[in-house]
Amino acid sequence: MKTRLLIFFSAIFLFIDSKAQDNNLHQQSTIYEWPTDPLVKQKLDKWQDQKFGMIIHWGLYAVPGIMESWNLCSEDWISRDSTITYEDYKKWYWGLNTKFNPVNFNPEQWAKAGKDAGMKYLVFTTKHHDGFNMFDTKESDFSIAKGPFKDNPKADVAKYVFDAFRKQDFMIGAYFSKPDWHSQYYWWSKYATADRNNNYDIRKNPWRWNKFKQFTFNQISELMHNYGSVDILWLDGGWVRPLETVNAEVLSWGARIPEWSQDINMPKIVDMARKAQPGLLVVDRTVHGPYENYQTPEQRVPEKQLDRPWESCMTLGGAWGFAAGDQFKTTAKVVHTLIEVVAKGGSLLLGIGPKPDGTLPQNAIARLEDIGKWVNKNGKALYGTRITKDYHDGDTWFTQSKDAKTRYALTCIKEKTAVPEYVLWKSNIPVKGSKMTLLQTGKNVKWEKTEAGVKVWLPKGLPSDLPALAFSFTAQ
Repeated sequence: MKTRLLIFFSAIFLFIDSKAQDNNLHQQSTIYEWPTDPLVKQKLDKWQDQKFGMIIHWGLYAVPGIMESWNLCSEDWISRDSTITYEDYKKWYWGLNTKFNPVNFNPEQWAKAGKDAGMKYLVFTTKHHDGFNMFDTKESDFSIAKGPFKDNPKADVAKYVFDAFRKQDFMIGAYFSKPDWHSQYYWWSKYATADRNNNYDIRKNPWRWNKFKQFTFNQISELMHNYGSVDILWLDGGWVRPLETVNAEVLSWGARIPEWSQDINMPKIVDMARKAQPGLLVVDRTVHGPYENYQTPEQRVPEKQLDRPWESCMTLGGAWGFAAGDQFKTTAKVVHTLIEVVAKGGSLLLGIGPKPDGTLPQNAIARLEDIGKWVNKNGKALYGTRITKDYHDGDTWFTQSKDAKTRYALTCIKEKTAVPEYVLWKSNIPVKGSKMTLLQTGKNVKWEKTEAGVKVWLPKGLPSDLPALAFSFTAQ
C-alpha cells in the first residue's frame, strides 16, 4: 500500500503543471462594481499601493507534498491511483490530520522572507476546500489545534502567522474556502460526492443547508473577531454562489452547475465582518457585485491594462503548497511578471508553500532574497504607482506616481543577457532638460530625444545579473 501511495504522489506532483489543472483555476472576472463605503474605498486605495504580496497555502496536503485538496474531488480531470477506492482515499487524506505536527513552525521566518523580497501584504489559508482548519475554531474538531500539534504554544497557527506579518508591516488577508468538503453540511455522506459542489439537493434539505450557512458565518466571525486587525477576507470556491449570479462566464469553466442555489448569504456575512473590521476588503472571487472588491485572475496576467483593482495570484513554483523537488521560477521571471502586472494596473500575489515541519524551503528563501535585491532598490517605480496611458513599448513598461508628477520606465533584460549600453523607448518623452535617475544607483543618467525615441545611456559597472532597469523622470 505504501509503495502504491508513493508512486501515486509522484504522479500527482508531475501532474500539477499539466493542462488538466486548469479546471480548478479561477478565471479573471469581466464585470466590476466599485465599492461605495468610504472606509472600503480608503482601504482599497491603500491595498493598490502595495503591489506585491505573498499567499501561503499550508495544510494537510503539505505532509505528503501533494496538490492542495483537489484530489478529494471526483471530477474527470483528477488522477488518482486506480487500485485505491475513492472512499479509502478520502479516509487516508483526511487521516493525515493525525500526522500533521509542524514542530518547527516558524512564522517569523516566513514574514522575514516576505519582507526581504519586498512584499507588502499577506493572504494566509485559514481553511482550504478539504475543510482542515489552520486556526482554533470552535465549529469543528478538524483543526491543526486539535491534532498532534495541540499542545504547542503556537497551536492556533493563524494567530501567530498574522502576528508575525503584522510586525513586518504587512496588510493582513485571511483566505477562507466557502466550500468545505469535510463538513456533513456540505458533502453529506448519505450520498456520493460527484464533484466540487455540495452533494445533496438544497431545495429538499433546507435544514442541512441552513446549518452549513450558519457554520460558515460562525467560522468567518471567529476570524474577524479573534485574530486582530484583518484587512482582506479572500474567499475562494466561486462555485458556492447564488444561482442567479451564474452567467456565461461561469458556465465556461466547464464544471457542473447544480439546479439549486448555493447561496450562503454574503450580505449577512459581510455586514458582520465589516462591523468587526471596518473598511474590510472582501474578495468573493468571480462573484460579480459589491463583494468582489478586487479581481483575481489566477496563474495568468491579463492581456491588456485594466482600470479596476485586480491581482494576479501565481505560484513561485509549480504548486501552491509544498512539493518536494518543485522547480521555482527564476528571479528574472518573477521580476518581469511583477513589472508587467503593475504596469497593467494590478498587484502580484506570489504563492509559497511551507514544509510540513513549519519552515519555508531554503531554496524558496534564497529565491525571495534574490527577488528582493532588485525590488528593494527599484521599488519606487512600483509601490504607490498607478497606470499611465502609454504603458508598454517593447521590453519597457511604464507607471506613474499617484500625483502624476513622476513617470517611471522599467526595462526588462532578457535572462542570460548582458546589461546593454543604452535603452530606447518611443513614448513617454521626458520634459526637455529634465533629469532622469537610474533607481538602481540613485544617480542621474544621460538621455536624449532622437528620431528613434528616447535614448538612455547606462553607466558601466552595473551588476551583470540585473533582471531589469528602472528610471524616474518628468514626462511631457
